[in-house]
Amino acid sequence: MYKKIFKRFIDIILSLIGILILSPVIVSVAVFLFIANKGKVFFIQARPGLNSRIFKIIKFKTMNDNRNKNGELLSDDERLTTVGKIVRKLSLDEILQLINVLKGDMSLIGPRPLLPSYLPLYNEEQSRRHDVKPGITGWAQINGRNAISWSEKFKLDVWYVENLSFWLDVKIFFFTIKKVFISEGISQEGQATMGVFEGNGHE
Repeated sequence: MYKKIFKRFIDIILSLIGILILSPVIVSVAVFLFIANKGKVFFIQARPGLNSRIFKIIKFKTMNDNRNKNGELLSDDERLTTVGKIVRKLSLDEILQLINVLKGDMSLIGPRPLLPSYLPLYNEEQSRRHDVKPGITGWAQINGRNAISWSEKFKLDVWYVENLSFWLDVKIFFFTIKKVFISEGISQEGQATMGVFEGNGHE
């Protein structure tokens, strides 16, 4: 009952409230990023959701599009702007995903939506992370975020799927607020964000 009806009801109500309350922050971040990224404010990308169905996620763009002399994009660390670092440290880049939640593509709480190219790389157990809607925050985010390995992250995602409940979501919600304030686990060691998942056995 919670997973199918009540969770969706909570998502709609809280995402609406969140968008209204955070609208001044959203406008302010958009203005600063417009200046820092030369007019490019939004980052829109295809991501797999419930049952691996592809949808378009929307985030604030924290990296520029600078390339090397061969036309290749520079590393994430080199492209992460000063404003982008602040936005990412405060997790403000995730705010716009409230729109995805309102549309029904995502939930407030759930495994983070990753790249479509990862789908064929999952083993059977890891694929179970797509048995629920992806979330803005989740069990893996409050237990290490980008500072843990991919295998650890996927185990936490599957644990969430198996133990999904109202009280677990409440716990994740409040621990996420704590994590944002202490800016913990934002990046993996040696990376600006999280390294690319190359399949099991490549960590």
